[in-house]
Parts: sequence; structure tokens; C-alpha cells
Amino acid sequence: MFDLKEYLAAKGRLVDAWLREYFAKNSPVKPRLFKEAMEYSINAGGKRLRPVLALASFEASGGEKSETILRYACALELIHTYSLIHDDLPAMDDDDLRRGKPTNHKVYGEAMAILAGDGLLTEAFHMLSVQEKGFFPRADVLLDVIRDVARRAGLYGMVAGQAQDILSDESHGGSDQGHQGGRSDGSRAVDDSAGGQEMLEFIHMHKTAQLITASTRMGGMLAGADPAGLEALTVYGEAAGLAFQVADDILDVKGETALMGKTAGSDERKSKLTYPSVYGVEAARQKASDMVKKALAALDGAFGAGAEPLRAIARYIIERKS
Repeated sequence: MFDLKEYLAAKGRLVDAWLREYFAKNSPVKPRLFKEAMEYSINAGGKRLRPVLALASFEASGGEKSETILRYACALELIHTYSLIHDDLPAMDDDDLRRGKPTNHKVYGEAMAILAGDGLLTEAFHMLSVQEKGFFPRADVLLDVIRDVARRAGLYGMVAGQAQDILSDESHGGSDQGHQGGRSDGSRAVDDSAGGQEMLEFIHMHKTAQLITASTRMGGMLAGADPAGLEALTVYGEAAGLAFQVADDILDVKGETALMGKTAGSDERKSKLTYPSVYGVEAARQKASDMVKKALAALDGAFGAGAEPLRAIARYIIERKS
């Protein structure tokens, strides 16, 4: 039986070690506070899900020695970490706790937190542009990877989703609010004229699912996956990514702060548009389960036993407690 816990731990150790070595050699010495602020968040732990998905997709697509693509996989973790630093800022989600530690701006101040996020995002694309020792993807393949990551992390993906999330947040006075009132099952009445349900899916699909999809596609692209395999990894990434965010929404309602490493119940306090707030918790669980089934079906049509880590990760997404 495949041991997902050991797989995640082993890949996580590879990612952690690579990032520590990279920042020891490449992060700026001056100003020291800037270096500390970046490393504070990048070394704060976390699931390392995005780089692990890139490694697993590389293996599923026939790539050998997935550690040879760690440079590219770890760039995804820099992008993810920058997004968390900025999401936590007072002007955004205004959170005090992330990965079980005070958020970056609580330790280093808002200005330095913004710059730390900027530095991580920019360095990620520098990392992506360099051919790694021992692994030399063709220039056109590397360019395709960079273009795909930029598109899914930026204006057409994660950043667009975050912008809509802010606009939909009643606590920020957004004009695109898509929910109001309450129901006995814990959901909120959706204003269909404002496209509440459609807006919710847009936010989740872009804010979370697109960077996860960039991760699965990256592994396939670097391994030379055929069009059918790359399409399967795309469907898998979008479905699993959406399930991941729905599960996050549920954990915010049902989870424990100590286990999650971030404050439980913050979505409700901020009147955020989430799957439990729109549909209720049980219906949200079903939607997450349906998305996982869709992700697994995509893999079954294109991959064999080599994709077992991806299958196990999809199932883990809705079973996790943090």
C-alpha cells in the first residue's frame, strides 16, 4: 500500500533542504532585516504541496530523478509564500497567525512584509529562468513553463482570484458582494443577480486552483508529457485545487486553530464568500468530494501506477485536518 505520509515527508525534506541551501547562497546580506523577513516566511514550514505536486507529476509523466527539478518546483513555493505574506496584510485579510507563527507583518512591519513578498515573487522567476545543474530542459520548454506559471499566478489566475475575493468581502466595502442573510443550514442566501455562486467558483478556481494547476502542469511539461497527459494533469490540478480550497473553507468552520496553524473562524467574522457560507457545510463537503472524484478520473484515463502519489494526494485533500 502506498504510504502518502512518508512520501510527503520525504519530498518535503527535499524541498526544505533545497530552499535552505538556496537562500544561504543567494539571498541578500544587506539589508539584513529584508533577508530575515523573507526567510522567516519561507522557512516557516507548511505542506509544501505545490512543489510536491510538481515532483509527483514529473514522476507520473515518466520523469526520472525528480530531485533534478527541485529548482523549478521550489519556485512555486516562493510564489505561494509571497501570496500568503500579502494575503495576511491589514489591507487584505488582516490575519495575525500563519503556519502557527505570527504573520510576517506582525514581526517585521507592513512595509518590510510587502517587500519580502515582492522579493520572493521576483526571485521565483529568476529561479525558473536558470537551467539546473544536471537537468537541462530545452529553452522552448522552459519558456513554456515560465509562461504557464506567470499566467496562472498572475492577472489570469491567483491575483485575479484574490482581487475578486477582496471585492466580495463585506468587511472591505466591496461593491461585488454576492451573499447576504442566513439560513438554518448555516449557509447564506445568494444574490443571484450579483452572480454569487459563479463569483464564488471564480474566486476559488483562480485564487487557489490555478497555482496548483501550474504545479501539476510544470511536472508534466518538464518530463515531456504528451498532450493527453498534460490535459489530464490540467483537469486534475483544477479539480484537486478547487477541492483543496473548499476543504480549507470547511476547516475554517470546523477546524482547530492549533492544528491548522491559522485562526479558525476568520472567514465568518469577515463575512467572506465561501462554500460553507453559500451552500452549508455538508453540501460543501459533497462538492469537494465530487471534485476529488473528477481529479481521480482524469488520472485514470491517462496514467498508470506511476500516478499513485497524485491519487493519494487528491484523497488526502478532503481528509486532512490542517
